[in-house]
Amino acid sequence: MLTLGNGRGWTEVQVRKAQPGIAPLTTGILAAVAGISYSSWVLEFPLHTKVDVIDGYVSELSASDQPSHWLFSAGDLVAGVLMMYVAVSCLRTLRRRPWSVVGWGFLMLFGISAIGDSVFAMDCAPSTDTACALRERAGRVSFSHQFHDVTSSVVVFAGIAALFSLSVAARRYGWWPALARWAWVLAVGEALTALATLVLMYLGVWLGLAQRVQISVLCLGLLLIAWTLLAGHFVRPNALSPYRERPAVQSPPHERLSIKEKAGTG
Repeated sequence: MLTLGNGRGWTEVQVRKAQPGIAPLTTGILAAVAGISYSSWVLEFPLHTKVDVIDGYVSELSASDQPSHWLFSAGDLVAGVLMMYVAVSCLRTLRRRPWSVVGWGFLMLFGISAIGDSVFAMDCAPSTDTACALRERAGRVSFSHQFHDVTSSVVVFAGIAALFSLSVAARRYGWWPALARWAWVLAVGEALTALATLVLMYLGVWLGLAQRVQISVLCLGLLLIAWTLLAGHFVRPNALSPYRERPAVQSPPHERLSIKEKAGTG
C-alpha cells in the first residue's frame, strides 16, 4: 500500500493500472541515439565546412556538392529510422490513450520527414554558391532540391506537435513527470525559434544561427523523450504525482461501519 497525504492509499495494483507501462530498454537507448544523431550538424565545426554558421542553412551541409555531405545525410537518416522505430515500439508496448497515441503518431511523422530530408537532399548550397542561388531563384534545380523544403517544414511541425501532444498526455493522465514539466516548454521554444528563423530568412540575416538554435531545441526534445523512456526502468512509479488521475478511495471498513451505525441511530 502506498500512502497518500490524507492517510489513505493506493494498492500496488492501482498504481500499476494508472501507469502507462514501460517500453523496452532498447527503445529508450535508440531514442537517445536518435537525438544525438540528429545533432550531427555540430560536426561542421571540427570539419571546417564552407557553410556559414551565421547565415547558412543547416540543410546546406548535406547538399550534394558539399564535402562530407554523406555524413550529415546519414545523421538525418539514422535519426529518422530510429524515431520511427521508437514511435512504433511505444504504440505497441505502452498504454494507449488519445493524446499519447497522437503524440507517438507525430513522432513517427517526424521520423518519416527526417528520412525525407536525407533522401531529398539539396543540389547545392545557395549561401556559398552564387550560381546555385541564381538557379534556385530561376527554378532550375532538381525536384529533390525543391522538395527538401517540404520535408524540412514537416520535420519542424511534427516535432512541435509530438512534444505538445506528449506533454498534454503526461499532464492529463499523470504519466511521465519529465515530459509533463518540460515538453511543453520545449514545444513553445521550438515554435518561437522556428518563427524567428522565418522572419530572419525574410530579412536575410542570422537565419543560420536561428536555425541551429531551433534544431538544438528539437534535439533536446528528442533526448527528453529518450530520458522518459529510460526512466521507467530505473525510477519507481510515483503515486503522488501532482498530475495523476487518482482513483476513488473508499473509507476503511471501520469508518463505513461507524457511518452505518450513526445512520441507524438517526
